[in-house]
Amino acid sequence: MKVRFTPRAAAFAALTSAFLVTTAVGAASAWAQTPAAATPAPAAARPASDALPVPPPPAIQGTAWVLMDAASGNILASKDADVRVEPASITKVMTSYVIAAEMAGGKVKDTDQVMMTENAWRKGGAATDGSYSGFEVNKTAALVDMEKGMVVQSGNDAAIALAEHVAGSEDAFAALMNQYAARIGLKGSHFVNPHGLSDPNHYSTAHDLALLGRALIHDFPVAYSYNKIKELKVGPITQPNRNLLLWRDSTVDGIKTGHHSKAGYCLMASAQRGDQRLISVVMGSTSEAQRATDSQALLNWGFRFYETHKLYDTGKVIAKQKVWKGQADEVQFGVAEPMLVSVPRGKYAQLKPSIDVPKTLVAPIKKGQALGTVKVMLDGKVVAQRPLVAIAAVEEGGFFKRLWDEFWMWWESE
Repeated sequence: MKVRFTPRAAAFAALTSAFLVTTAVGAASAWAQTPAAATPAPAAARPASDALPVPPPPAIQGTAWVLMDAASGNILASKDADVRVEPASITKVMTSYVIAAEMAGGKVKDTDQVMMTENAWRKGGAATDGSYSGFEVNKTAALVDMEKGMVVQSGNDAAIALAEHVAGSEDAFAALMNQYAARIGLKGSHFVNPHGLSDPNHYSTAHDLALLGRALIHDFPVAYSYNKIKELKVGPITQPNRNLLLWRDSTVDGIKTGHHSKAGYCLMASAQRGDQRLISVVMGSTSEAQRATDSQALLNWGFRFYETHKLYDTGKVIAKQKVWKGQADEVQFGVAEPMLVSVPRGKYAQLKPSIDVPKTLVAPIKKGQALGTVKVMLDGKVVAQRPLVAIAAVEEGGFFKRLWDEFWMWWESE
């Protein structure tokens, strides 16, 4: 039996033959590609003193405390970090987070008029023993102003009024607090009110509170910025921020104080020096002055004996790998946000980065799509970790490219 070739069939056969030869050459080159090793930049020379072991942290007068690296969430030093404590008015950081999240979701606006209800005034106003904002009962104020009254002056009345406005009641708002707490990753916390007055079912941990502060700083920087306001005037009343570190250290820009008889004196503080941000939490201290002194000592210790490096910047290629069935033969990996890591001084050169990506990647791949993970190890422990994302999209290839890659994927799987 003879096979007849029409001119169209002959041209198709020639085109197919040329395509196969070209693709085979490209595929042979692509097979040799493996993900490039992710390596940090060379370390600068360090003084001999920076290579010495990190000394113990300062002695802290508190029931529990934590010093956290904000970039990674790693704890640099702690005592009883996961022991249950009463958060007192540091609770209002959770309240701020919920308000900011609901605002981001379009549920409320900073221009909303918030009523200082009689309930809020009676439970948290000037006639009570706690902190109050000074807004008049049965009158309204812009949400942003009411929130500043809660943050700067630690107004219990403002916290209740905001909770009622956002969720309808304190109980409904507390349910939102717990939902967002779970989303942040707070594993030892439960909230029953927006202000932090004592309740047996209202609790947290120093570790959780540091994670909460980190989340507010990262997720809602505008809401966080209210914490550095040193004083606020509401009507004829001017009240100072109770965070004494705002006056002592220009690098401190938050976060929140707390106090009642069962909780003792508490302070969550944060400072940024260069690229390095640290968060300290001191719970159950003996006085307002002591909580500030101990928090300052923790921050100074952390900045002195730890250093932060930017390993990878947004949009920079960390690694690349073969892609099957795509218009391009490879995809480039990077990070969606700058990747910073804090390590003991003199340890930078000992960092060991690695990447973990699937062996087989198939187009289409979207720009920004998470494809793997980059980890950085020090002394056998992970000190930083970020998702690896596609820096650019890889569109699906044509019919013949997909067909050819399908064959070679099958061949390699045999």
